Amino acid sequence: MLLGDGCGRIGDGVVVSVSRGSIEVDVSSVQDVAAPQPRFVVAQALAKGGRDEDAVEAMTEVGVDVVLGWQASRSVAKWTDRTQTRWSATARAAAKQARRAWVPEVSGPVTTVALAERAAGAALAVVLHEEATGPLGAIALPDDGDVLLVVGPEGGIAPDELDALTTAGAVACRLGSHVLRTSTAGVAAISVLAAASRWR
Repeated sequence: MLLGDGCGRIGDGVVVSVSRGSIEVDVSSVQDVAAPQPRFVVAQALAKGGRDEDAVEAMTEVGVDVVLGWQASRSVAKWTDRTQTRWSATARAAAKQARRAWVPEVSGPVTTVALAERAAGAALAVVLHEEATGPLGAIALPDDGDVLLVVGPEGGIAPDELDALTTAGAVACRLGSHVLRTSTAGVAAISVLAAASRWR
């Protein structure tokens, strides 16, 4: 079986005993896996009906490294302590499913002002927007640092939010000719970036 600490260390071993509340494993090898670079950071707008949680799960499986819960102005759902607990548990379970050495960091809520500051400090910041003309697939990725992707809510990113993010240095990009749900957009975007950098 595989064991992991969620911070890059993976062990391979065999279960030798099981008792109530504990498992003893004979570990035969340990491997340290470097953190992926560049680091994919997604600011996921809160969404109702558990769609944001679905997004966290799928993005973890395809390689997101950090998930920020964004309280966008058009988000109907609100961030609570339960949101943090659910998102963190979802990311942890999805990382196990995908056999990832690193469990994504999850935090929130982040405001648009704080998100713009983060965009200004990122190696690359991208806002997914249906009216953008440039495709995400044409963006050149940096070799390291944070690649910040901003995913809006079901109602879309408000004009003042888009202005704040692009003024801070973020680039508005589109994924394709169709408008995706907030639960799908981040997954599709991470897949595009991973295909250009990690899935080789």
